[in-house]
Amino acid sequence: MTGLEVTVGSLALRNPVMPASGTFEYHPDSPPPFDVNHLGAIVPKSLTLYPQLGNRPSRLAETPSGLINSIGIPSLGLERFLAEVLPRYEGLTAPVMVSVAGYSPQEYLTLTEKLSAVSLVAGIELNLSCPNLDQHRMPAQDVGLLRESVKSARSVTDKPLWAKLSLEVTSIVEMAQACLESGADAVTLINTFRAMAIDSQQRRVILGNGTGGLSGPAIRPMALAAVWDVSHAVDIPVIGVGGITTVDDALMFLLAGASAIQIGTASFRQPLTMVRVIEGLTGHLAKLGVASIAEIIGAGHLS
Repeated sequence: MTGLEVTVGSLALRNPVMPASGTFEYHPDSPPPFDVNHLGAIVPKSLTLYPQLGNRPSRLAETPSGLINSIGIPSLGLERFLAEVLPRYEGLTAPVMVSVAGYSPQEYLTLTEKLSAVSLVAGIELNLSCPNLDQHRMPAQDVGLLRESVKSARSVTDKPLWAKLSLEVTSIVEMAQACLESGADAVTLINTFRAMAIDSQQRRVILGNGTGGLSGPAIRPMALAAVWDVSHAVDIPVIGVGGITTVDDALMFLLAGASAIQIGTASFRQPLTMVRVIEGLTGHLAKLGVASIAEIIGAGHLS
């Protein structure tokens, strides 16, 4: 026992730190520079039911305090994921939360049903809000479609079910409440923001798709506010994500009410970020003389 153990719904985690979907892939033949079993969980890149290529290049643009990506969701499709990708995670002790993206409630149902039949899959994270798929309307912007998508997935699994939401809505609290009422065990807050970059010298839009999703420290204050609002208004666990780079950033999200956190963009610059945050949280508990991270979660208060 390290004092970092948390639970998100029914899922017990050894610590609250995990990668954001799309920012960390595990390959046994070229493993990362740390033991992935130290992570609270592993979240692979979102999977779609059928193969797709993702967006055309260019796909990345750096901005002050952030990164805009227009990767889209390149995917091998469900069949090849089950045959070629998921077996890579055999033998790991960190639970695998598979992220899925669908274009209809039926697709979320099919993906969830098939994945839930695999013992290696600890649970499902429903990616309901990718901002760089301009040819599709994602459920997170439509409360009716959101409810139907979450209900469809819930109807075919007893495993943990998380719903990843966008802040680009009228009320994130309303969307989180809809997820709770539809059977989600937790919500992941937040996804990236729609953004653009232009090369003023070349007079050209940088991203091949025109726009993409902004991540990194630039979005941290908005993500933090979303976690605070939802955790104080809706009785559902929150996984906080958005611009977390340091242990202090992680503590902010935990104090705001997040039960766990995900790290994404920071790992591109420093692959050891997640491990350093875990170590930093251990050191923080020791410094305060606190036995459990649970005493930190939601302990922030208004001045």
